[in-house]
Amino acid sequence: MSYTFFMPNVSLMGPGCVKKIAEEITSRGLKKALIVCGKRSSKSEEFKGVTDLLKEHNIEYVVYAGSQPNPTVTNVMDGVDILKENDCDFVISYGGGSPHDCAKGIALVATNGGNIKDYEGINKSSKPQLPLISINTTAGTASEMTVFSIITDEERHVKMAIVDKNVTPILAVNDPELMVSMPKSLTAATGMDALTHAVEAYVSKAATPITDACAQKAIELISNNLRDAVKDGNNIEARDMMAYAEYLAGMAFNSASLGYVHAIAHQLGGFYNLPHGVCNAILLPEVQVFNSKVSKNKLRDIAKFMGVDTSNMNEEEGANACIKAIRKLSKDIDIPLGLRELGVKEEDFDTLADNALKDACGLTNPIQATHQDIKDILTKSMDTEVEFA
Repeated sequence: MSYTFFMPNVSLMGPGCVKKIAEEITSRGLKKALIVCGKRSSKSEEFKGVTDLLKEHNIEYVVYAGSQPNPTVTNVMDGVDILKENDCDFVISYGGGSPHDCAKGIALVATNGGNIKDYEGINKSSKPQLPLISINTTAGTASEMTVFSIITDEERHVKMAIVDKNVTPILAVNDPELMVSMPKSLTAATGMDALTHAVEAYVSKAATPITDACAQKAIELISNNLRDAVKDGNNIEARDMMAYAEYLAGMAFNSASLGYVHAIAHQLGGFYNLPHGVCNAILLPEVQVFNSKVSKNKLRDIAKFMGVDTSNMNEEEGANACIKAIRKLSKDIDIPLGLRELGVKEEDFDTLADNALKDACGLTNPIQATHQDIKDILTKSMDTEVEFA
């Protein structure tokens, strides 16, 4: 069986690397950018530093600050209108996964036409999107370098998974100096999102030695640095290592894809407008309990990557140790303990399960679930009990 590996042409990493974007833009002959971001980030000093850099190098731009958390079809199509009205020839996304996903949708529709809803699913576009440069300010989603774009269809209350090689940015920028202002809660949630990417990629049916290597290193870096990044946002070393970790996790799931954690979390986000990383963190251990029916050996590996001594553990003991380690990390960084705390209701489980089973991310889960399996995972995730003994 043959496999494909995706990632951007160029990635800039490390403190201060954002200063090199003007050189990259000019070398490609790009003239005028649509900058896609959220309202809050558009008012930050770090954002002003980016726009000042563009002005200094005579690169024109228009700011579209209409990307909301869990970006919608309307956000994307409004952005397409602004891009066309201003004759922009490329797109810059600034922020976390939401503006990156929104920008991908804009850039894809700009060249392929129609509505972003036309591209739900896998490789539905026929043309490359407009050049996209993604400047990342969180350490979690890896949307700055993946083939995934998650857009909420507000009419159906569903998060659409757009998985398309044509939405890969041409340039990804991960500068930890842009991440120091992230609040503790966002640092925690995005870090657990990155861990989920790595874990789901590692147990995926489409995993390869390349994606396994990326996932392993990501899990190690997250286990060793996320607590420090949450505790002290100005810890540049921890921020830098988390930036590498989320990128490595992106390299893993960009080609190995994901599983039922994301398939279910997408529905929770679309239905209740909940934070994606928090949903992932709550669901991650329960989905791995389900996956342990077939993936005990892989879960034991993950426990080892998280710093657990598994040398005297059999596969079942190692799998249990993995699940406990995930739960302990979530507790240490103050992730909510259950979905009930987020306002999720049992009467919605049938709809959530129906939609989760249609999500493309579930296709590579190591074991396929029934409708009742998904409901059981949701039930167990409502009020979790944490044990570390």
